[in-house]
Amino acid sequence: MNSTSTIELEGFQEASAQGSQDDFRPSDNVIAQSQLADSNVPDGGYGWVIVSACAVLTFWFVGTTYCWGVIQTPLVQEGLASPSTLSFVGSLAVGLNAVFAITSSRLMQGIGAKWTAVLGIMLLSAGELFAGFATKSVGGLFATAGFTLGVGVSLCFVTVSTVTAQYFFRKRGLANGIVFAGGGLGGAIISFAMDGLINRLGVAWTFRVIGLLQLATGLPAALLIKERAEARKHSFIDWQLFRDSSFVLIFLAGAIATFPLFVPPFFLPLYSRSIGLTSSAGAGLVAGFNFSSALGRVGFGLLADGIGPLNSLFIGLILSATSMLAVWPISGSLAPLTVFVIINGAANGSFFATMPTVVGHLFGSVRVAVAMATIVTSWSGGYLLGAPIAGYILEAYGGPDASFAAYRPAIYYSGGMAFGAAALVAAVRLRKEMKLFKKV
Repeated sequence: MNSTSTIELEGFQEASAQGSQDDFRPSDNVIAQSQLADSNVPDGGYGWVIVSACAVLTFWFVGTTYCWGVIQTPLVQEGLASPSTLSFVGSLAVGLNAVFAITSSRLMQGIGAKWTAVLGIMLLSAGELFAGFATKSVGGLFATAGFTLGVGVSLCFVTVSTVTAQYFFRKRGLANGIVFAGGGLGGAIISFAMDGLINRLGVAWTFRVIGLLQLATGLPAALLIKERAEARKHSFIDWQLFRDSSFVLIFLAGAIATFPLFVPPFFLPLYSRSIGLTSSAGAGLVAGFNFSSALGRVGFGLLADGIGPLNSLFIGLILSATSMLAVWPISGSLAPLTVFVIINGAANGSFFATMPTVVGHLFGSVRVAVAMATIVTSWSGGYLLGAPIAGYILEAYGGPDASFAAYRPAIYYSGGMAFGAAALVAAVRLRKEMKLFKKV
């Protein structure tokens, strides 16, 4: 190790010694191993190729799942099923990301990040292609656009959320922000593309075209991914993590925060109809939401590098809660709804951009794969039930064709969950450092 790395490592160890016992325990060598690994990362070089390749993957697996509301609306109008039932299809696709997080992490340990990403993008594409033949069957959509696509999402997510940490330390927040900004940009572009394809080709061919594009662009990107070092061997679940109260709080915060995440993008097209806007306007709002999410992912990634990942995550969750509790309920026209879309989209994106950085910062980069996989598992309930619960609440107060006031109970439910997650993150932040303006 060169002298610069030695100085950096000593600096890391000094910083750890100044933190709480949760930051560094003599009996746990993982943090020390992470400090050594982080002292040698290039913070650039081929890392930017990794960031670009991972951004292409998030463009598709995040962008597609966030646009489910666009394709759900014509299916509701055709009478295939209710919004609450069809939202389960979209929720299943994102929910399996959490359900299979640990399994996907173990698979990546066995076959490597590159082939995990290749398998993920192939399943993602297959889910879309097969869904094109299942547009008249709710069960068929669950199997294709729900289950098959969801397994692909899980494999892609575990790849992009762990491999970036091997190439970046000081710029890790920015790198993760760019990677997940690809998903926000993807959602913005895909929502417009879906709306145009639906109007010209119908729902079935919209699924097929998206699937073919995913394969044509995602597969080359997946083949560019490579790891700097062999993944740390770990047990199926690292139960020692649960001895750390900070890990437990972050685990619970993630579990709660995911309940409201997909409510806005899933229901904005329906909500826009309730205030007299066209389907194109609804798709435009989803596009704006996703574009704002892309900006938020980069912005909060930079913010995490500047003020600390825990501070950045807390600010994002507070903005998410405030926009849903104070702005969305009074959005009876396009102007205030646009304000909500911009604020909530940016805050929504912050969760995905900052969480991998928080996990690497608190629990060590060499353990980020198993720690992140375990935390993502806690997102299962929110992913699977968050949007459907909002759908059931909506139906109880009048259904999607009622006035926009019927949406308020579902909106308040979403905002309350976001506020609860923010409170848990605040608890972790204050345990680490009581000074409010300290970088944490």
